[in-house]
Amino acid sequence: MKSERERIDAIRRLFAQLPTEDQVYRFWSEEFMLPVEGAKLRTCGWFPETEEPVPVIVTRSCYPHQEAEFRVYGEEYAKRGFGFVVQWCRGTNGSGGSWEPNTWERQDGLGLMQYLSDRREVKNIGYWGNSYLASTGWCMADAVPEKVRSMYLGVYGTNRYTSVYQDGLFRQDIFTWWSMTNAGKKVEADYLESCRYRPQMEVDEALWGVKLPWYRDWIGNTDRDSEYWSQAGFWKMMQEIPGQLKIPVFIRDGWYDHHLGSAVVTWKSLSEQAGAHSTLQLGPWRHEYDYALDGQSTEHLEDDSVSSVYQWFTKTLKKEQLPKRQCQLYVVGADRWITMEDLPEKRQTENLYLDAGSFTDGAAALTQKPGKEAKATYTYDPEDPVMSHGTESCFKSKREIGSLWQPECGYRPDVLSFRSQAYEQPLEMAGCIEVILYVSSDAEDTAFTAKIMEEFEDGRTVNIRSMITTLAYRNGAASRQTYTPGTVEEIHLHMWPIAWKTHPNSRIRVDISSSDFPQYAVHSNYSGIWSVQKRTKCAQQVIYTGMGRESRVILPVNTL
Repeated sequence: MKSERERIDAIRRLFAQLPTEDQVYRFWSEEFMLPVEGAKLRTCGWFPETEEPVPVIVTRSCYPHQEAEFRVYGEEYAKRGFGFVVQWCRGTNGSGGSWEPNTWERQDGLGLMQYLSDRREVKNIGYWGNSYLASTGWCMADAVPEKVRSMYLGVYGTNRYTSVYQDGLFRQDIFTWWSMTNAGKKVEADYLESCRYRPQMEVDEALWGVKLPWYRDWIGNTDRDSEYWSQAGFWKMMQEIPGQLKIPVFIRDGWYDHHLGSAVVTWKSLSEQAGAHSTLQLGPWRHEYDYALDGQSTEHLEDDSVSSVYQWFTKTLKKEQLPKRQCQLYVVGADRWITMEDLPEKRQTENLYLDAGSFTDGAAALTQKPGKEAKATYTYDPEDPVMSHGTESCFKSKREIGSLWQPECGYRPDVLSFRSQAYEQPLEMAGCIEVILYVSSDAEDTAFTAKIMEEFEDGRTVNIRSMITTLAYRNGAASRQTYTPGTVEEIHLHMWPIAWKTHPNSRIRVDISSSDFPQYAVHSNYSGIWSVQKRTKCAQQVIYTGMGRESRVILPVNTL
């Protein structure tokens, strides 16, 4: 991780690469405590010295380590004719009140926006933020004053359930870790021990030394249609805000960021008015806009984390123009960007069928047509989970995020590998890969995973996409279903979108298993809410293939 000095130097270099301004402004700064209900919030601003009202970029943060960086942003934007204001959330970095994630952000944010709107020197306002700083923008985006003309919100989505859960399994590597590091006190407990603790519902008091009701709410509400996520309160409001938005928004996310799924749902939920002038940009990044793409050319990954924001607010605030709707997508493997009006749909697909009757040397075949009926079995032991490596929704385990070199076929007995023939010509894929499996288990509930990979001509392999599901929440169920052990079920694993071009003579490989830890919580093989389970047991898993039970991979093959 870069030091503070390295981060600041990098930001200044990026600002130095911006086009030369006609005028470089001298600037002034201010700091004050803005009164809100029950507290006063530390607010810092930088403004160019001019008699004319200026466009102002605003952000609200809960992370004290960002203070020096924001000082640089404030100075650099003010030199270029923008005001820049940062406010620290309640209970953080000098602001009064108690820190409680999300609770006061809408009210406090709207108070700041109204205060700035009333100031004579403010011409108009844009909101900018990444991650939690994006959530502090989204949570008020439908009710901002008229002077607020646009937003630039990165690595975040407003559908919280999609970010936190996948078919009843909690994304621990981001949200358990985030809870440990934002608990209001220093937590000394071991991270992986915390993730494995059972029942997880008691880990906060047992290992962290503090009770976190909001974390217990997250891990206790596993149904998408529960009151907590969808029927009332903050998260229901957040889910509805994109459809009520009136201003353009630039949504920026990464193929390997844990908020990607939610960001895509947010994009699709934008109101017609906002969506007509908004931008969705998806690059090869992780959560902090760095990247990990083993075996790929990356010559066209210029860092535009400053220029992209600057250009957006120059257009929407300084020039007061409405942008055209567009999606900007980075194609992994092709090392280029494509622009289209919307995310690609499945215009054309290619099916690859799993053949469990063809296992040899640790792998079976993926074929163009289904073969004879067959099945493959393995034992899933929750006490020995498959460790995450090559992921799209991790955060703490940063070295595991991205498209990374993968183990060889047969590296574990509880991971079943299937490989296609080599494709002489590259495959171009854009959209969502889907895996359909016919499965059974001797447990009353369990999990199944699928990982799609590209195997290069020399045998080295990188992951493209992965996904997990459970029998209780199979096929997108919004609430828990029952399962009768031994029953064969057809399950669908819908992966997050990707734009990808394979290399000549590459193969497609898919690995099937039942765990992906700590990207996801380990399934106990017992039914019920995962966070209250106190014990685990082994499960005997069966994958069925062939005519009548056509387990398969569906690739969105599109010309890019």
